[in-house]
Amino acid sequence: MSDDVPLLDDLMPWAVGGLRLGRDWVAAPDPAALRARWAALTAAEGAERERLFRPSRSRTPAAGAAALPGRRSAATARFADEPGPCPDPVRILRDPFDEQWLLPDQRLIDAARPELWRVRDEHQLFAVETPAGPDLLVTAHLPAGRLGRIRPLHRRPGGTEPNLAPGLLSLLGERYGGRATPEDVLCWILAAGRPGPRGYEVPLAADPGCWRAGLELGHRLLTVRLRGARGGEPPRLPGGRRPYVRSAVVAWPHEVTYEAESETLGFGGGTVSPVPAGAWEYEVQGVRVLEAWFAARSAHRAPGADGLEALGPAEWPQSWTSELPALVTALALLADLAPERAAFEPGPALSASELRAAGVLPPPGWARRPASVLDHQEEGPGGQFALL
Repeated sequence: MSDDVPLLDDLMPWAVGGLRLGRDWVAAPDPAALRARWAALTAAEGAERERLFRPSRSRTPAAGAAALPGRRSAATARFADEPGPCPDPVRILRDPFDEQWLLPDQRLIDAARPELWRVRDEHQLFAVETPAGPDLLVTAHLPAGRLGRIRPLHRRPGGTEPNLAPGLLSLLGERYGGRATPEDVLCWILAAGRPGPRGYEVPLAADPGCWRAGLELGHRLLTVRLRGARGGEPPRLPGGRRPYVRSAVVAWPHEVTYEAESETLGFGGGTVSPVPAGAWEYEVQGVRVLEAWFAARSAHRAPGADGLEALGPAEWPQSWTSELPALVTALALLADLAPERAAFEPGPALSASELRAAGVLPPPGWARRPASVLDHQEEGPGGQFALL
């Protein structure tokens, strides 16, 4: 692609660095484990509490922090003085395709990115640039961990202001003869965007037919990646095939195996099938997603696990087995769509110079900063209201 192709950084100008947890024990695949860790931490005293907390330069038990936006009942006193009740764990995307849980307490998180919590709601989607991946991640859950820069689709709650270069939607609507939505642009990015030497490049089709073809492909990609989030219909394999749990887990899985001939995934005596080969072989950054998913659920049993990180379920939870068919389905469908996406050509493109002439690029400075979305005062450390 040429230097005249628009960049994602300009089309979706507001980007936020990833959440930096600072301590692994604040997130886990099992919400009950997080409640157990909270109980163990609050029951400990003195040096033992300090050791379990795992202080960093940003967060210690003696430091206060503001309540996370949207969590008005959160404790803001110093953790050492008044931990308060355990906050209800919230769903996050911890790794590509790995949905886990997080303790939403800013006193425990080194860099919680409050600006993201302010716009997190049932209308929001987050696009994430993985450092070494060809594809964007898209999730309805807050991305947390070492995933990459996060670009919310909307700058305000309720989906009222798109995180797009001002004027882009109007230009696309005029060019393609119809209304373009923020989700349309995101779907086009999923279909046509590619990493390049200057950054993530997004050619915009000059031809309305190419635009519609890219939207159709992008909507399929988005549906698969969301896996039924936001009340959508969970994706299904074609031909009526559907992965099922064929046998229950009887012992903690020490490894996950795959039988190609019968398309069966085996773990701890449990089995799931049919599992298409594309799902088993699906990799992100050179690691099989299914193997990484299982490894994350056994991390608390690893020889090096210590302190709160070693607290987790003693038996394999049924809920984890129940998550597998949906994950297998998504991976299989993405594997099937990969050749189509790789072959997709947007045709003649709107150049960055044309977008500049139309006043769409470069985006104004304010579009790269978070919007002011406060509808109430936010409680700061120690119960004082934050000055924003």
